[in-house]
Amino acid sequence: MSEKLSLGEAAKALGVSVDTLRRWDRTGKIVTERDARNRRVVSATEVERLTRRPNRHVTGTEFSARNRFPGIIRSVEVDGVMALVEIEAGDFLVTAAITRDSVEELGLAPGLPATATVKATSVMVNIDR
Repeated sequence: MSEKLSLGEAAKALGVSVDTLRRWDRTGKIVTERDARNRRVVSATEVERLTRRPNRHVTGTEFSARNRFPGIIRSVEVDGVMALVEIEAGDFLVTAAITRDSVEELGLAPGLPATATVKATSVMVNIDR
């Protein structure tokens, strides 16, 4: 038999408010029961179910960025102190604006294998309709 937690204990374990748990109960997101005094209680297994996190993909490296696009350099356009490097990564073309110094230090040239790594603080998504 699973341990029963008060609504306050369950809310604390889940990092939400008691009001949120009541709302989740009404909408069916969480299953609660009533104890002998007619108070809502939540089973420990139900709290565990809601705290599970999906497994994230593993990159096989210690580098923090996860969005990697391995491919082949299609073009390198240098203009002044900046450069545009276009990488063909499968079905995708990724263009990076980097410094001329970086192009020279890395020896970037069309035809070389390269990986574009994207690390951004915001990503915008559009639904194609």
